[in-house]
Amino acid sequence: MQKTDWNPGQYLKFEKERTQPSIDLVSRLTIWPETIIDIGCGPGNSTRVLFQRWPYARVTGVDNSPAMIEKARKDFPQHNWRVMDAGHDELEGNFNLVFSNATIQWIPDHARLLKKFHSLLTDKGAIAVQLPLFWDMPVGQAIERISANTRWNKLTDGVRALFTIHEPGFYYDQLSSLFPLLEMWETYYMHIMDSHISILEMIRSTGLRPYHEKLGTEENRQAFDDEIRKEIERDYPVQKNGKVIFPFRRLFFIAYK
Repeated sequence: MQKTDWNPGQYLKFEKERTQPSIDLVSRLTIWPETIIDIGCGPGNSTRVLFQRWPYARVTGVDNSPAMIEKARKDFPQHNWRVMDAGHDELEGNFNLVFSNATIQWIPDHARLLKKFHSLLTDKGAIAVQLPLFWDMPVGQAIERISANTRWNKLTDGVRALFTIHEPGFYYDQLSSLFPLLEMWETYYMHIMDSHISILEMIRSTGLRPYHEKLGTEENRQAFDDEIRKEIERDYPVQKNGKVIFPFRRLFFIAYK
């Protein structure tokens, strides 16, 4: 697979939709942390929510994308940003809050990862995590069906395995063995999109990105996207004013040490 860096500009085209889950997750926390680490901070949009809520906290943002960290440093130079792969690199330090918004689906072995998060916490600290339930949504299922077609299955072989997303019961079992107090919930965000093309634009920098990398050519990527668009036109009807409602399902959990 031809690996390319993340594109902060493409990602932030839908900054509002991507940031609202961070706002909602932070609003449910009942601690007042002095030290925070944001795992998979991206260009800093989620991290900004943290230091706006707790302006005197020491906040560290980590991400494995140099382009994302460069954007975060440019926009928020007063905070600490580090290029790191949370799935492989050793994370050090003691934090009152380990936060992660829409990131851990890119990291394998969640049982091990949650133990790592737990080990980073001070006494009475907390972890707060949100991840998209991408394969439970029609757009994710359309991508899975199309990638299995004869035209694409050899090119896209192995991409599905790059995502790690479990059922809520898995996370409950892992967390309840580590933490005395936890809460979990799901939310559907009803994103109002201008068109079906807008849905594709939103997921091109996330869920579609590894497929595009393996498809290789722009011609292949466009043909693949055209097939997805035809599928989602059936799944997401156009409203009377021409807009399209794009329900986006997300899982949240908070656990207190």
